[in-house]
This record gives sequence, C-alpha cells and structure tokens, in this order.
Amino acid sequence: MRAKIDINEVEVRTKIRAKYLRALENEEWDLLPGEVYVKSFLRTYGAFLGLDTRQLLDEFKRQYEAPSDQELRPIAPLGRDRDRDRGPRRLRIPAWVMVVVVLALVVATLGYVGSQTGSKTPTSPATHPATSPSRHSAPPRRHHPRGPARVKLQLIPTGQVYVCLVDGTGKRLISGTIYSPGQTIPTESASKLLLTLGNNAVQMKVDGVTIPVTPSAGSIGYEFQGRAHRILPVAQQPRCA
Repeated sequence: MRAKIDINEVEVRTKIRAKYLRALENEEWDLLPGEVYVKSFLRTYGAFLGLDTRQLLDEFKRQYEAPSDQELRPIAPLGRDRDRDRGPRRLRIPAWVMVVVVLALVVATLGYVGSQTGSKTPTSPATHPATSPSRHSAPPRRHHPRGPARVKLQLIPTGQVYVCLVDGTGKRLISGTIYSPGQTIPTESASKLLLTLGNNAVQMKVDGVTIPVTPSAGSIGYEFQGRAHRILPVAQQPRCA
C-alpha cells in the first residue's frame, strides 16, 4: 500500500493468484494449497516487494512450523550410553599361556624343517622346451567396470505446479520453482534423483517412459535410481525452501 502497487499488478508479475496473495498478507495459511507453496509464495512475493526473504522464511518457520524430530528426541542417561559404547567384555588370556604356545610352535617348526632337509636328495633340473606364444592367439580381454546408470527425468506441466529436484549428493538441480502450462522445465539426469511436486499437474517421463504421478492431498515425492523408482514419504522428500 505504501508503494501504491495494485494487487492485480502483483498477480501478473509474480504469477501468484490474488486470493493467495491476500491469504499471505492475512496469514490465513489454511487457504493456501500446502506448506511447500507457502514458502515458495513467501519467497517470490517478498523478493518482488524488496524484502529480506531469508528473514521472512525464518520468521515463518519459527512461528508456524512444528519442531523437528531431533529437537523432540529425549536425552538418554549418560551411564547407559557409556555401557553401550563399551560393548561386551573380552576374556583376558594370561601372558604365560601365550609364551608356552609360542615356544611350542617354534619347537614344532624346527622339527618339521629338519625332517624335510634330511629327506631331500639333489636332483638335476628338468629342462623344458621354451614355448613361444602363437601368432594368432587373441590378447586377453580387459573388463572395464561400468559406472552407475544415470536416470533422465523429463517433466511437462499441465497446470501450475511446484518442482524441487536434487541429486544423490543433495545438489539442487531445480530450486523450488513454480511452473505453469507452456513453460519448459529443464530435463535433468543423474545416477540418483529426488523429486518433490506440489501436486500431480505434470506429465513425468523417466528415460523416455511415462510414469503416472499419484495424486495426493499434500506434496508428492519420488526417488529415482537406476531402473527403479519409489514414492517418498513427506519426511524423506527434498526441501528447496
């Protein structure tokens, strides 16, 4: 209001519907499609207004997000952890037993070497004709280990959809972007891909094969590795916010 910017202008510039913009300003989070959209909308709207988007997202997380599992994890008693780290007690063998065993092994070895030396007789070395390799023999084949198979992922938006894509090392390939029909989503490939979608308004192809996207009330997650893929629960889905 201070900058005299009309809400319809913000809608055109940010591609966020006016009803969602009003819900953001009124903190009516239940009117938005989901938590993934809330963070993406906050970042886009804040950047448009020239606000500090990092501080904006930190404030949202502090006020409205539940604490993580690590924060809720109870602290175990120190004595119990020490007992578990020590592990089972080992049986100690007296030193004199080890000395007797070593002496017995030395005596047995000397007796065996003496018996073998007395029984050997000098023999003339046998001569064998030298063999030359055949001219037509094929050289030995070398087996080169193959690297892990790469997965190629192609996404085509059929509606407004949020996309977050990372590889197996956690590197962001698509950093939480909202795409509309007609826009091009970059095709990415890696040995392992982790995907989060805001909804199922997208066509998905893996190595050229169409994979139907299962609809869900919240965000949708997939893991692709080799020729296999699986649906990820919300706790394991990558977050680009």
